[in-house]
Amino acid sequence: MLRGPSAISDNGYVALLLVCLGALLVLRLVAVHASAIDFVMDEAQYWTWSRDLDFGYFSKPPLIAWIIRGAGELCGQSEACIRSASPVLYTLASLMLFATGRALFDARIGFWSAIVFATLPGVSYSSQLITTDVPLILLWTVMLYFWVMLVKRQSMGYAILLGVAIGVGLLAKQAMIYAVLCAACHAAVSRDAREALKGGRGVVALVIAVALFSPNIVWNAQNDFPTAKHTGANISWQYPYIHPLSMLEYVGVQFGVFGPILLVVLVRSALREIREPRDPNKILLLAFSLPVLTLLLVQALLSRAHGNWSATAYPAAAIFVTAVMLQLNRQVLFRVSLALHLAIAVILAAAPAFARQWPAFEQLQFLRSALGWREVAAVVRTKLAEEDYGAVLVRTRDVAAEMLYYLRDSDVPLVIWAPGPEPHDHYQMTRPFTAATPEPILFVSLRPCPATITGAFAEAEQLEVERVRLVKAYMRDVYFCRLAGYKGATSP
Repeated sequence: MLRGPSAISDNGYVALLLVCLGALLVLRLVAVHASAIDFVMDEAQYWTWSRDLDFGYFSKPPLIAWIIRGAGELCGQSEACIRSASPVLYTLASLMLFATGRALFDARIGFWSAIVFATLPGVSYSSQLITTDVPLILLWTVMLYFWVMLVKRQSMGYAILLGVAIGVGLLAKQAMIYAVLCAACHAAVSRDAREALKGGRGVVALVIAVALFSPNIVWNAQNDFPTAKHTGANISWQYPYIHPLSMLEYVGVQFGVFGPILLVVLVRSALREIREPRDPNKILLLAFSLPVLTLLLVQALLSRAHGNWSATAYPAAAIFVTAVMLQLNRQVLFRVSLALHLAIAVILAAAPAFARQWPAFEQLQFLRSALGWREVAAVVRTKLAEEDYGAVLVRTRDVAAEMLYYLRDSDVPLVIWAPGPEPHDHYQMTRPFTAATPEPILFVSLRPCPATITGAFAEAEQLEVERVRLVKAYMRDVYFCRLAGYKGATSP
């Protein structure tokens, strides 16, 4: 399989790639249907957004909501149906990387680049969830291909397509703006890139991108720019500004996202290529990976950076490391890395089906937080059947998102306690508790009912605490209070 370029024809590589990606897609589709993990908070939140289509939401642009709405219309509202969009979109992204690798090098490198990317640990993990990273990565790979073709052909047509890819990508996630940074870095070191942007092509691409993204800009302006405020809060540069442990944690996560062997190859080969630039195609790929990684490394040092924030660096990096290892004939290293990633892909696909049976899962906070929400909704539904409640009240975004999804068949409205005039999440902005909320109210919480809430009502009765089993020996306590006679918020 790792023989020279003449061993298999271009069409042969295309056919082989379709078989390999098809098999991986089937595995991942079976995995999402067999998964015993409930929607994580982000997934449930995006589902609630999809019930009210708009050009923007509190923390993200709208494309994820549109995709979830489309998936739901096609096959229903189950977790498996909604999540099925993720492996499909990653398969399309892998196909785009094949096209990019073939355009830069040959079909052999394109084929293996697509396989390497499709089996990255971060992709295997992300393909089991429906998050904003999924459409972002697809559109990033589309953008990367059009940028490559624009540099090679210097065609206005590719400039238009590039602008479309960036504009739609911005509707997926704000991180698509890194494409502008990467293109600028490439233009700074490449005469071909600078030539590609001349003749109005760069301006046309930029204008189209801004035009496509403008509905979200208008929505933010109409709603006091909540997405910008949320992004600023995430950046969170505060004294003492230097957080070496946060940076080390971010670096450690990247070994898991990209793979330990590939990350080492990326760093070593990038340093060599920077010192002695030899291949303009590899410089292009580094321009669309290193600036993102460098920027987020600085962000992690100054404050914090989540591991998935660097996701856009790895499509180009996957082609780069594949080209390096194949051209240098590092077959053993390549095979060991690929075998490791294939094993991880199988484990990550199979593990969610046994989430409620394996005691080891009890030690993972993430898994505990993604289990038991269906059961929590069941006990809430039982409480609602005991009395004619006017509303359900919660105080956190995670409970709001999960209950809105798992109680989607309930007619009782759900509201969230907003402690101040400035909303801190989508639910505080769109469904805050007010004096007009119908009573009596069933307050649902994972902690005892706080005095700051119960003290705001003339009647506050604590109901029986319910226990929900998550995994073999781990339980979740669900607290309930019956509230009535709202008399105004109390001081914290």
